Amino acid sequence: MKLVTFGEIMMCLNPEGYLRFVQAEKFEASYASGEANVSVSIANYGLDSAFTTKVPAHEIGQCAVNTLRHFGMDVSGIVRGGDRLGVYFVEKKTSQRPSKVICDRAHSAIAEVVPSDFDWKAILQGAKWFHFTGITPALGAQLPGSCEPRRESARRWAS
Repeated sequence: MKLVTFGEIMMCLNPEGYLRFVQAEKFEASYASGEANVSVSIANYGLDSAFTTKVPAHEIGQCAVNTLRHFGMDVSGIVRGGDRLGVYFVEKKTSQRPSKVICDRAHSAIAEVVPSDFDWKAILQGAKWFHFTGITPALGAQLPGSCEPRRESARRWAS
């Protein structure tokens, strides 16, 4: 079984240890998203998993792709373009203090997607499941159409 996930991958920046944002002088970087986490989990179970997104065609975009490759996912459906990767900041919870998250997604590569950016016929080849979360279509004006692969492609992989 092959699973294809679609959504934004973002750079996560968090203060070292359990420091608050205002105490931090350094931030640790990693790359994640809900859809990428699903894809990584499927790959960890030994199943075929592909992640589809749009990332900038520079070194930061490549860092996100390298993270996905590290987990053995198919990244051939990732397209390059746009100026920036979305970023979110996480203050880790500790004791009685809850986690705090601040997102900076404005004008990210995925927000500027148009449906023609993706070759859904090729991306969905052999797929049995297509997954995206509710936030993905809300990230950009063209994303609702991108979350609905062309019907001719969808019919082929759904049966």
